[in-house]
Amino acid sequence: MKASKTKLEGVLLIEPAVHNDSRGCFFESYEKEKYLALGIREEFVQDNQSLSNKNVLRGLHYRVDPEQAKLVRVVKGEVFDVVVDIRKNSPTFGEWQSFILSDTNYLQLYIPVGFAHGFLVLSDTAEFLYKVSEYYSAEKEKGIIWNDPDIGIDWPISDPILSEKDKSNPRLKSL
Repeated sequence: MKASKTKLEGVLLIEPAVHNDSRGCFFESYEKEKYLALGIREEFVQDNQSLSNKNVLRGLHYRVDPEQAKLVRVVKGEVFDVVVDIRKNSPTFGEWQSFILSDTNYLQLYIPVGFAHGFLVLSDTAEFLYKVSEYYSAEKEKGIIWNDPDIGIDWPISDPILSEKDKSNPRLKSL
């Protein structure tokens, strides 16, 4: 397994060791000791999975009181994954970085607390898995509008399919 630092401090792009042969492939998608060695100390308490159609954009989401870390990956399809730094005292506050996660590159993304996260489905469908460090709570789930001009994310689509909730998320400056 290899982990690469990103331009956003604490966010890691993880490439598992994939073993391929004539039968297909095998890889460990999570082993606590290996992730501890990378500095990922959270106890993941819940696994979530979503199935989304092409051009669906989910996000930009984050959680408060307590905040939530995530370990995400795609098991089917391909997504344009985005992380935004929302740590108010961070030198990269308001900056974003994108990654292509897919069922063929097997990449995982570790998103520590203090970041908003979202993804856009590029393939016909995508199944997205995420381990989270806090249990789901609707009242503690928050969001930032996907096309906030103060952030300036260069999404590969201008008219995504959004939930009603995500259509009405506030801008970053309202945090």
